[in-house]
Amino acid sequence: MHKTSMDLNMATLTQCAPETVQAQSVVEVVLALGSNYQAEKYLPIARESLAALGEIRLSTAFQNPDFTATLEQPKPDYTNQCVHLAMNTPMSLQQLQQTFKALEGNCNRRRQTKPNQVRRVTMDIDILMIKLATIENSLSKYSTCKSISDWIVMANRYPFKAHEIIGIEELTAFTD
Repeated sequence: MHKTSMDLNMATLTQCAPETVQAQSVVEVVLALGSNYQAEKYLPIARESLAALGEIRLSTAFQNPDFTATLEQPKPDYTNQCVHLAMNTPMSLQQLQQTFKALEGNCNRRRQTKPNQVRRVTMDIDILMIKLATIENSLSKYSTCKSISDWIVMANRYPFKAHEIIGIEELTAFTD
């Protein structure tokens, strides 16, 4: 197993739109897992599948209210957890997105189509941050992505939610 680093200063992280780095080779990723339906069943399945891709470290799993819930439309709480995954074999961001969508499907994820329907989400996997294989060469072509650190934040996921910040901070505390 190789040593990974999660030295992060949130203020210096680079943000990139995912489409600008789709073809780039990713060696590490920080994910947000979420489930509001049978989390005790589906989170272990997701973690096991992720561990098959590389070395994983987990934050504490938190139970949080659905931030879109209202008094008129209550919704089930989510169980959320952050995962740091150091890939055994680098993959393009596009391949990772497809892999995680398939993993959601393996957890019986069904996307509801009816309006105002309370969604039962067995597993949601969101990419929060990535580390590219060769950051110096990869980002120089993208004027919108200049990196101060090795980590790149997916701009569509930023600003992070409170539970994501806590999870990321927990993961960075595990490093030497």
